[in-house]
Amino acid sequence: MSMQGVVPVLAAALAIAAFASFPSGTHIAKLRYIMRSIGVCYGMNGDGLPSRSNVVQLYKSNGIGAMRIYSADREALDALRGSGIDLALDVGERNDVGQLAANADSWVQDNVKAYYPDVKIKYIVVGNELTGTATASILPAMQNVQAALASAGLAKIKVTTAIKMDTLAASSPPSAVFTNPSVMEPIVRFLTGNAAPLLANVYPYFAYRDSQDIDLSYALFQPSSTTVSDPNGGGLSYTNLFDAMVDAVRAAVEKVSGGGSSVVDVVVSESGWPSDGGKGATVENARAYNQNLIDHVAQGTPKKPGQMEVYVFALFNENRKEGDATEKKFGLFNPDKTPVYPITF
Repeated sequence: MSMQGVVPVLAAALAIAAFASFPSGTHIAKLRYIMRSIGVCYGMNGDGLPSRSNVVQLYKSNGIGAMRIYSADREALDALRGSGIDLALDVGERNDVGQLAANADSWVQDNVKAYYPDVKIKYIVVGNELTGTATASILPAMQNVQAALASAGLAKIKVTTAIKMDTLAASSPPSAVFTNPSVMEPIVRFLTGNAAPLLANVYPYFAYRDSQDIDLSYALFQPSSTTVSDPNGGGLSYTNLFDAMVDAVRAAVEKVSGGGSSVVDVVVSESGWPSDGGKGATVENARAYNQNLIDHVAQGTPKKPGQMEVYVFALFNENRKEGDATEKKFGLFNPDKTPVYPITF
């Protein structure tokens, strides 16, 4: 047989052998686990968005195993029944957090017990990037929600909160991170006691946009001349900005935990790149970042290699979002469900 004939036969044999080395059930379970490690945030601040049931079908048809929504939207919760999609459910805005600090029982009954387990609620997110005086309500609200869940027989659902990177200071290299222990320490203690992760919204885009010193390739997971070494962090090296930012959050958790390796994991509850509206915000860069992020999830970070959990922001471009022009252009899909750019989960 000629070498031209040998090569495809050998390749096929190797592929069959590699697949056969996994029991079919184990192989499928691994694929499902990877799917559930990649979620997408579903915001609703846009005109002409598809129905909630069509959105759920969009997740399923693209193999997206997890969703985050920012309030207990009843139509979305109804559409998720029986879908098998893991859900991170936010309690809503800061006023909602303040109310839960006073009473959480009715909220849990109406928005969690009424849907679980038909809806696979994985996390209750109490507060999204809250700052200033609003942070005082976070822990009491988390405690009340946890107690209400336990009373309803739903203690397996994890209660957590989502922070933004501004919560940290001097985060490069990761071991140099500084945070306010009076805010972080009691929250981390609560999370530790309930075996719940800390959620963090991690955006290399904004770090790149606001700095003159960050190489674009370093922010996009692409080959770059930038390598950040962390001699006080175990000698770890960082070749992309995302890993450095995530490990800065992990380093902060360890510091407020009294040093050492904390049992509190970090889940990336938002990360994405805009396709228009500002410095570096192009379709090409957005596709590169988000595809590289999805492909990177299985690797983990230097501080914690292995599978990690990440929610890409966001499902749709949302034209009614306020603030910077880029806020309207983080979507993977247009309102008609066509992709803004090709992406594979």
